[in-house]
Amino acid sequence: MISLLNIRNTVALKGRTDAQSLSHQFSAPLPMVEAMLKQLVTMGKLEEVDTSSCLSGGCKQCPETQKCDTKAYQLAVKK
Repeated sequence: MISLLNIRNTVALKGRTDAQSLSHQFSAPLPMVEAMLKQLVTMGKLEEVDTSSCLSGGCKQCPETQKCDTKAYQLAVKK
């Protein structure tokens, strides 16, 4: 079973990732992963990073002129 700690640790190891990648990695439903990411953001453990490009750099499903609207997550910076 996937846990908040699994999600947080995976984001820490990858540096930056998105919900779709985590869903695939853990074989978990995307809505559940998104809810867990939102909870971790609320708790101050992760932060959402707006990105206008594909995280993998190899997006072939959209024209090069179209920017992907992907939300990425990374560890929150402690202030």
